[in-house]
Parts: sequence; C-alpha cells; structure tokens
Amino acid sequence: MTQATAQVESPWSAVSWSAVFAGAVVAATTSLSLFFLCAAIGLAGVSPWSGQGMSATAFGVSGGIGLILVQWISSGFGGFVTGRLRTRWANLHSDEVFFRDTANGLLTWCVATLIVAATLTSTISAVTRTGVEATATVAAGAATGVAEGRTGSPADATGYVVDTLFRGAAPTPSGNPDSRAEATRILIAAAANGEMPAADKTYLAQIVAQRAGVAPDEAQRRVDAMLAKAEAAKVKAKEAADKARKAASLGSLLVFLSLLIGAFIACVGAALGASYRDDVPLFE
Repeated sequence: MTQATAQVESPWSAVSWSAVFAGAVVAATTSLSLFFLCAAIGLAGVSPWSGQGMSATAFGVSGGIGLILVQWISSGFGGFVTGRLRTRWANLHSDEVFFRDTANGLLTWCVATLIVAATLTSTISAVTRTGVEATATVAAGAATGVAEGRTGSPADATGYVVDTLFRGAAPTPSGNPDSRAEATRILIAAAANGEMPAADKTYLAQIVAQRAGVAPDEAQRRVDAMLAKAEAAKVKAKEAADKARKAASLGSLLVFLSLLIGAFIACVGAALGASYRDDVPLFE
C-alpha cells in the first residue's frame, strides 16, 4: 500500500511558487493603485473650510470601507491569477487539490502583503526623513535667533502668557526683566509638577502686582485666570490625546479586519481560478 501511494505521489512541490509570485505582483500592484485612487477621492471629499466637505466621522468610515474594498479586490485578483497559472495536479483527490489551491492563494496574499508593507514603509520613511530635516532647519534657525538676541523667537513659548500678567493700565516703557524670568520659571515648575503650590501662587501674584502696578486682588485674579486657562488647555490636550488613541485603536482594528478579509478572498480567488484552469466546478 505504501509503495502504491509513493508511485502516485508527485515528485513536485505542492506550492506553485511561480504562480504565487505572479499573483502576488498582481495583487500588490492592484492594491497600490487602489490606495492612490482612494487617497484622491478622500482628498477631494475634505475641505479646510468649515461647513464644507465630509465630516471627520464620515471620512473615517469611508476610509475603513475603502481599505476593506482595496484588500477584497486586490486579493481576489491576485488569488485568481495564481489559481489560473498553476500547473495541473494529476492523480489527486479533489479535496487535496482544493486545499493546495487555497494554500497557494494564502501564500499569494502573504507575499503581496509583504511587498505592499515594504513599499509603504519606504514611502513613510522618506516622508519622515523630510520632516525631520525640516524640523532641524527650523530649530537651527531658532537657535541662531536666540544667539543673536532676537525677541519673539519660537523658543520663548511662554512669552505671551507671561506678558499678560504684567499688563498695567498703560504700557510701561521699561521694566525689570528678572521679574519676568522668575515668573516664567515658576510657571515652568508648575507645569512640570502638575500644579502650582499656594506659596508660589501668592508670590507670583505679588510679582504681578509690583510689576503691573495693580492691586493685590487684581493681581491674584490674573494669576487664577491664567492658571484656569492652563488647566483648560491641559484637559483639552488630554481629550485630544484620548480621541487620537481611540482613532488609532479603531484604525488598527480596521486594518486587521481588512487583512483578514484579504486572506480569505485570496484563498477563494485561487480556488476559483484553479477550477477554471482544470475545468472543474468549484462547488458541485
């Protein structure tokens, strides 16, 4: 029985690598082409003007649907080409032929996914490198401005906030720059610690009253108002970060689902293409 089975078994591998790579190239090319098409449609649907273009929710939903359709179409094409190009397997049961065809379709999807991932990674790396170079140029310009004693540079991020503390009834022609520097250091320490101690708050109000020439109550009101704005900005930043986290989680889930669907469609496409190749119905 073993000898008879060995005579029937084919000496060739069950994987038709030539057909797999051909189908993977077709799937990768189709996927990249559809990605650019979806990007063009998406950019055409958004607008920087308020009240125009699709909303963020609609853009996210349409992007997820587009991602799934890209995987569906590209994987189907790639799997079908793989099934049609593979050589005929003789003396095999129909169940074994079906399994090999679906396995080849899965391998086609795997190779195509690696090709697309490598291509997109190269593109993202190029964009990131360009952004880093631009950021370094801006930082170098800012550092040069500080070295030359220029005012209003991007490095003085708290300059405007501190200026609002010392605005009197009328602009003063000059003032003690040490008070501004000290107030800035107090604010930086409060931001680092997450809150401002009561002693620092009282001392900061005294500096404001002395520099701006206002009553202590008015100075304390200014300090409290500025801290309230800073706390509101912190809460808004946390809300934005939480929304970004949820969007990233949903995006990752959509990518996983699209890839899972792509793998299934590639297997079905390969089996369907092979049924046409062997002139055997896929579903009897």
